[in-house]
Amino acid sequence: MAVKVYVVYYSMYGHVGKLADEIKKGASSIEGVEAKIWQVPETLPEEVLGKMGAPPKLDAPVITPQELAEADGILFGFPTRFGMMAAQMKAFFDATGGLWREQSLAGKPAGIFFSTGTQGGGQETTALTAVTQLAHHGMVFVPVGYTFGAKLFDMEKVQGGSPYGAGTFAADGLRWPSEMELEHAFHQGQYFAGIAKKLKGSG
Repeated sequence: MAVKVYVVYYSMYGHVGKLADEIKKGASSIEGVEAKIWQVPETLPEEVLGKMGAPPKLDAPVITPQELAEADGILFGFPTRFGMMAAQMKAFFDATGGLWREQSLAGKPAGIFFSTGTQGGGQETTALTAVTQLAHHGMVFVPVGYTFGAKLFDMEKVQGGSPYGAGTFAADGLRWPSEMELEHAFHQGQYFAGIAKKLKGSG
């Protein structure tokens, strides 16, 4: 039976969506793994999104909290807001009380990836503050660590990402994920899927 890996994200301008696509590709490259991309519900009205210059949402189904329980492993992606996950993703986690009560997600591996505006905008704090959501559900946090190798140590270029997960810098919204950031995202999906497969196989 295939190992189900869900890539669940929120993206206002599309940067996190780009990372999610690569993460899905990486996860799907592992034999026996079935990866699927989902978006969490938008909480802002279309009028407000229009005034903020947000483009139309990417083509991915909107997930309900209950559907999380179907996955063998979940990677959550979101932009930062003042060093923490965006309110849309937090609202989604806030709606998972029923899953928490039943501990439906306990023992499932989970990872995170993110986008920030600047280098000091939360590439680590966004990840650290997100781990509390996973802990309360009893999920097993799977950081990517430094398994991506030497590219994480490259000081010649501005690059997002950290041992916690893949990441990108959106700057003023005009900067898109670099080739290295996309490679890091692919690697995270691949690495995470391998762990999820091992955990399911030993269950």
